[in-house]
This record gives sequence, C-alpha cells and structure tokens, in this order.
Amino acid sequence: MKPNYLLGLSLAAALWGPGATVFAQALPGPKNMATAPTPAAAAQVHTFTLANGMALWVKPDRRAPTAVHMVWLRVGSMDEVDGTSGVAHVLEHMLFKGTPTLAPGEFSRRVAALGGRENAFTAKDYTGYFQQIPSSQLEAVMRLESDRFANNQWPDSEFIKELEVVKEERRLRTDDNPRAQLHEMLSATALAASPYRRPIVGWMSDLEAMTAQDARDFYRKWYAPANAVVVVAGDVDPLRVKALADQYYGVIPARAVPERKPREEPVQQGVRRFEFKAPAEQAYVALAFKVPRLASLDPAPEHDEALALTVLAAVLDGYSGARLDRALTQGENRLADSAGAYNGLMGRGPQFFYLEGVPAKGQSPEVLESALRVQVQRVATEGVNEAELQRVKTQWVASEIYKLDSVFNQARELGVAWTLGLPPDYGAQLIARLRQVTPAQVQAVAQKYFGDDSLTVAILRPQPMSGQPRPRRAAAGARH
Repeated sequence: MKPNYLLGLSLAAALWGPGATVFAQALPGPKNMATAPTPAAAAQVHTFTLANGMALWVKPDRRAPTAVHMVWLRVGSMDEVDGTSGVAHVLEHMLFKGTPTLAPGEFSRRVAALGGRENAFTAKDYTGYFQQIPSSQLEAVMRLESDRFANNQWPDSEFIKELEVVKEERRLRTDDNPRAQLHEMLSATALAASPYRRPIVGWMSDLEAMTAQDARDFYRKWYAPANAVVVVAGDVDPLRVKALADQYYGVIPARAVPERKPREEPVQQGVRRFEFKAPAEQAYVALAFKVPRLASLDPAPEHDEALALTVLAAVLDGYSGARLDRALTQGENRLADSAGAYNGLMGRGPQFFYLEGVPAKGQSPEVLESALRVQVQRVATEGVNEAELQRVKTQWVASEIYKLDSVFNQARELGVAWTLGLPPDYGAQLIARLRQVTPAQVQAVAQKYFGDDSLTVAILRPQPMSGQPRPRRAAAGARH
C-alpha cells in the first residue's frame, strides 16, 4: 500500500477526494471490465435545502437494511490561520466530548448501543462525521448528531486531555516517520501563500500553544448550518429523511458563513530543493510539480489538462507492471526499490503531480530523481498508445463499479462532491470525461508541466539508526 500522505497513487484515488486523513485507500476493481458500462448512479440523489441553509443529500439503496449518516462541513485545515494550525482536527476530536445532555464519550457509547459504528475525519478541505447503523436507528443518530453539531461543549480539562492525544497522534504519524516529515516540509517549501502549506495535524509548536478557546472560536465561526451538508445513503425513504432533517437539523439557528479571503499562490520562478536528514534505513526522493486542478466539471482547457495529468499518473504507476515499475524497479541493475506517481486532481487549493521513489542499494537519490523525470520525458517525446490508455481507463471504470457496491462509499462520494461544489453525480461525469482523454492530451501535459520552474525536490538523507524507540503512551480516545 502506498503511503497515506500521497493518498494512494492511482486513478481510483482521484474519486475519493483530496487530502483525507482516513479512508483514502483505493480499492481494487474486478478484472476484465473493458466493455463494462459506467456504473449507474442508479438511485437518484435527492437534494434539499433546510430552512436554515443546511443542505441535505439523500441516496436510497435498498439492498440491505442499513444506512450511513454523515455530516460534512466545508472547513478544514486550509481555513485555519497561522499560529493555530491543527485546530480543525483538534475540534473534530472535541465533538466527541459532550453537549449539555451528553457526557464526554457518551456519543460513541450510544451509537455502539444502537448497533452502529462511528468516527470522524479532517482534511485540508473539509471535516466529516459519520455513523453506519441499521436503517431503523437513523432517527436516533440524527438526534445525536444534530445535538453535538449545535450544542458542543466541554470543560477545559477535557480539552487538555484530548490535546495530549492529538500531540501523540502527531508523534506517531509524523514525528516518528521520516517520510511523513519530509512530505510535511515539502508542502511548506513548495507553497508560500496557500494555507495548504500547513499540516492537517498542525505544527507541534502550535499544538503546544493551543487553548480551549481557540477550538471554541473555530467551532463558533465555522459550524454554521449553511456551511454543512447532511448526507444519508442506504435503506431510507427520502421524504422521511427530509422530515427528520427538518425536525432535528432545520431548527438549528441560521448563521452567516464567514467570507473566505483568497490566498492565491504566487507563481514559482525556479526549482526549489531541500534535504531532510533523519534516522532511516533507506534514502527517499520526492518531486512535486505544480499543476492545474479540476475546479469544476465545466468544459475548460485547464480542467481537461487536470484529467489528462491524472491519466498520465496512471500510465506511470496505475497498475502492477506500469511504466515506472518496469523501467526502474526490475532486474539486477534496477535503480529503485519502489517508484510511484500521483496527481492531486481536485481540491479547494493548489494541486501537485508527485513522482517519488526509494533508491535501490548502491543508487543515489539524484540518479533516481533523474530517472523518474526521464520516464515523463519519454511520454512527452514518444506519447502513449491507445491500448495503454484503454487499460487505465478500464481500471478506473472497474474501480468505480466496485466502489459503489458500498453504501458508505456512496455517501462519502456525495460528501466530497458537496464540499468541493460539485454535483451529486460528479463521479459518473468524471468517468465520461475520462473516456474522452486522448493520447495527444496525455502527451501534451507531459510536455507542458514538468519543467524546473514549477518543481520542488525533496531528498531524505538517512542517518544512523541508534538507541531504543521512544516509549509511547496509549492514545486512548483517538478518533482515527
């Protein structure tokens, strides 16, 4: 499995949405799907707007007596300000710590008693909360979720304890992982103005200085009905769900959503490069090229290019034995133990095309860096053939079919769509657009976007491994 900070280097990952801290793994699709039709979004998605501005999207799926209930907010780490990085994620943890009628931890205990499972996630673009329950228990979880959305409160002592959990989460996932640290610094180096430059979990210095009031202020600012969508998928009746949403969510007082000021990234004017030294067994190299994002499904050259770049990533690394694997990781004189490519495609902020790899024994990161770029240059010079393109398109269609077998994935796709301002059927529309990508378009983006001026290079220089691992406290209460 690819590292989660690159979200899985595959075409299917593009449909899962950007920057997610959990549930970002691509699923394998069935084989031999070359003539498979694009999956029907089958059941219609019913969309409503409640009286207070909150959105409601409902997708019936009657195959099993279960339902998925989610609340997504169009707020994530990109909406933080310097000095409070990580507060969106900390607040996500605090949503489990009580309301005037629920004690800390009681929310989770009640969902479990209903026969359900629940969790939450924070990304750069959004925050989400979910429960998967028997459909007969939908009203109970809507009552619980609407209560904490509107009435979240907890004593400072609970915040102090949970902040320690988040700090330990950072230590385990980032500070003890040299490649995760490198990617954190890669974002901070490649971006100057965009809030995407900050880590979702937050800088440790900001966590050390964070106060309970910082989290409360963020909650009051962004947890407004008009900044959220309720998503329900499964064995449900849309009109019944609408009535329940009116009863439990529609009564939450309306508040204005703060205006978001543009924080545009200045044009990069030359290659950026840094080295990161850390105890590690192997070197590692990552290249990040600034590329256009798919901001909408409207026909536009930059949107077509974003999709062609995603296809290029799949040509390079979309299946076992793809170009990077064949060229760099096989044979006695192989240059790499692993190599990958990934295109960001969608998000509220700037996107990157990544090339990455681990040099084989006796090979330097610089040699691998050059070899990765040669493989893109080969596409720029020689192009790709129609059979190669058809293979990666087929895999994307197969992954989409397989993905929609899960009610949870159906609900998650709707949440991603709403937070990015896309229509409910954006997955099917992306498939249709994908089918239209030509070899000439893939070759054109390989020629256009891989020069030095938009490139940031990061190299991990291994240092001797010494000493015993740092003792770790149990992260009781961690949400992920």
